[in-house]
Amino acid sequence: MTDTPSLPEGYEISTDPGRLDAERVHGWLSTDAYWALGRSREKQDRAIEGSLSFGVYETVSGGQVAYARVITDRATFAWLCDVYVDRSVRGKGIGTAFLAAVRDELRSYGVRRVLLATHDAHGVYERLGFAELEHPEHWMALIFGQ
Repeated sequence: MTDTPSLPEGYEISTDPGRLDAERVHGWLSTDAYWALGRSREKQDRAIEGSLSFGVYETVSGGQVAYARVITDRATFAWLCDVYVDRSVRGKGIGTAFLAAVRDELRSYGVRRVLLATHDAHGVYERLGFAELEHPEHWMALIFGQ
């Protein structure tokens, strides 16, 4: 899929790390995201520092309403993770438009493969062109634990 839905009026996307509300991002992820519950602020700050981060912001207040983090070399590979849309703005089309913009930014780098893991949002990602791994038996993981 190549369609890129637009953000609703009054919102904008930025990759400027200076705009991130790291305290808000940590709060969202450590208390409301099943994959990051209990993550320490120090660990979250290190993750942000080593990644390409995207935020969605209200244009008037500047307040952050969504976050996504991408681990990438900006050439061949990317891992999309820590995607979160504030509960107060869910259902407005922000998440889909946001993820489409992230996808398109990664495509502009010439990245060949973008991976992600999700427990419950397959439909959202499928609408944006993501699919199950064609050969999952080729993939392996080394898990150190929490």
